[in-house]
Amino acid sequence: MAATRRKTRDSEAAHQPLLPEMDEERSRGGLSKDRSSILLLLLLYVLQGIPLGLAGSIPMILQNRHVSYKEQATFSLSFWPFSIKLLWAPLVDSLFLEQMGRRKSWLVPSQYLIGGFMLLLSSYINDLLGEDTAHAPNVTLITCVFFALNFLAATQDIAVDGWALTMLSRQNVGWASTCNSVGQTAGYFLGYVVFLALESEDFCVNYLGSSGSLVTLSGFLYFWGIVFVLTTTVVWLLKHEEPAPKEEQSEGLVGTYSVLVRILKMDTMKQLIMLLLTCKIGFAAADSLTGLKLTEIGVPKDRLALLSIPLIPVQILLPLYISRYTAGPRPLTPFITVYPLRLVFGLVFAGIVWATPLFKLSDGSFPLIYYGLIVVTYLIHQVFLNCMFVGVMAFFARISDVSVGGTYMTLLNTFTNLGGNWPSWMALRYVSELTWTNCLGAANPTLSTCTTDQEKQLCEEGGGSCTVWVDGYYVESVVLVIIGFLWMRWGFQTIRKLQDLPVSAWAVSQHRK
Repeated sequence: MAATRRKTRDSEAAHQPLLPEMDEERSRGGLSKDRSSILLLLLLYVLQGIPLGLAGSIPMILQNRHVSYKEQATFSLSFWPFSIKLLWAPLVDSLFLEQMGRRKSWLVPSQYLIGGFMLLLSSYINDLLGEDTAHAPNVTLITCVFFALNFLAATQDIAVDGWALTMLSRQNVGWASTCNSVGQTAGYFLGYVVFLALESEDFCVNYLGSSGSLVTLSGFLYFWGIVFVLTTTVVWLLKHEEPAPKEEQSEGLVGTYSVLVRILKMDTMKQLIMLLLTCKIGFAAADSLTGLKLTEIGVPKDRLALLSIPLIPVQILLPLYISRYTAGPRPLTPFITVYPLRLVFGLVFAGIVWATPLFKLSDGSFPLIYYGLIVVTYLIHQVFLNCMFVGVMAFFARISDVSVGGTYMTLLNTFTNLGGNWPSWMALRYVSELTWTNCLGAANPTLSTCTTDQEKQLCEEGGGSCTVWVDGYYVESVVLVIIGFLWMRWGFQTIRKLQDLPVSAWAVSQHRK
C-alpha cells in the first residue's frame, strides 16, 4: 500500500563518482556526524505514514458500515495526492522564505495543518462515519477530508525528500531512501495495523485482557494531532537548515516547469509513461477488492490488519536482496520474470475468497490454518511485488538525468502511482454493475432484482433475501488477468527495447531546443 509511494531522489548522488577525499572523509566521519539527521528523517517519514495508514483503515470501517463499492471507489480518490504531487512539486521547490529555510517553509506549515486537521476531525469523525447513529456514513465528506490530509502529507513528502539532500552529507545521502522506506512502513503500520487492532473490541478482550477496545478513531486522531503539533514545534525551533549547495539550487518556478515539458516531449518518455499507466491493470481486482471481499464475508478487519505484521520485515529486507539482481544494465529483468506469476496470483486470491466460507466455523470464526494460508499467500505475493517495484526503481535511477534528478524522479514516480490508482478506482467503481443478484422468497413477485440498495431493502421488507448469482469480483479477476496476459505481448517487447537504449537517450540535454 504505502509502497506504491517510495522515492529515489538520492539517485543523483548515486551517479556521482566517489572521490579519494570523500572516501577518506567517509572513513573518518562515517555515520556519526549524520546520526541525529538520520533519526530526524526517520521521524518525519514515520509522521508522513500516519495519515496514510489511517486512510488505509477507513475502507475496512466503511465496509463494516455496509457502504457500496461505488462509495469505496469514491473514497479511493483520497489517495490520489501522492499520484499528482508533480503538479505542485515545483512550487515547493521554488517558493520559500529564506529566513525560515527552503524546506522548513513548507514542512512546518504542512505538519501544523495535518495536526490541526486531526484535532478538528477527532470531534466530528464519529458523526461522519455514522457511528452510534442511524444515518449512513458521509463518504463524500470523508473523502474530501482525507484527500486534504494526504495532500498535506504529499507536500510534506516533497519537502522532506528535498531536505534530505542537504541535511545529510554526500557520502550518507543514500540513507535518505532507507529512512523513507522504513519510516513510511512504520508510520503506516501504526496508523493501520495498530489502530485497527486496538480499536477492535474482540481483539482487545481476547488477546489483551481488556474489558473493551483500547482506542477509538476519535482518540487516535486527537493523540496524533498533538504529536504533530509538538514535534513540528521542536523541529522548527531546534533544527537548523543548511542552504542548498549550488548544484541543488532551484531553477525557479518557470524553469522547473519548462524542464518537465521537455521531459514529457521525449519519445522514450512517452513510451515509458504508457507502460507505467497500463502495466498494473491486470492486478486491479486483486489489489483493491480482495481485502474488502474478505471483510464482507466475515473475516474480522483487525485480523486482516494483524496479518500484515509478518510482511513488515519482508518489505524492509527483501528489496535489499533483490537489488543484487537489478544492479546491472537490465534492471527490469526481474519485473518481466515475475509479472505473469503475479497475474496468476490474482486468480489465487479469487480462489481464497471463494473458499473462505468453507473455512468458517459454526461460531463465525476462522481456524488458524486459514489465517496461515492467507499469510503464506501474501508473503509469496510480496516477493513478486517487490521484484517488480525494485526493478522499476532501479531502472528509474539508471535513466534519470542527474542534472534534473529530483524533477525527473518525481515525474516518474507520479506516473507509477497513477498507473496503480486509476485501475483500482475502475475496479471498485464497476464491480457492482458486474454483479448479478436476484430477490428470492419475497411475497411480491415484482421484487425480482437487488441491484440497488433500495431494491435490497424492498426485498428484505417483503420477506425475501438477495442472492448473488454472479459476483463481479470474480468477473473482474478473470477479465483483468486476461487483459494482463494480453498486455505482456506489447509490454515486454517495449520494456526490452527501452531497457537496451543507452542512458544518453534519456538525457534532457539531448532534447533542448
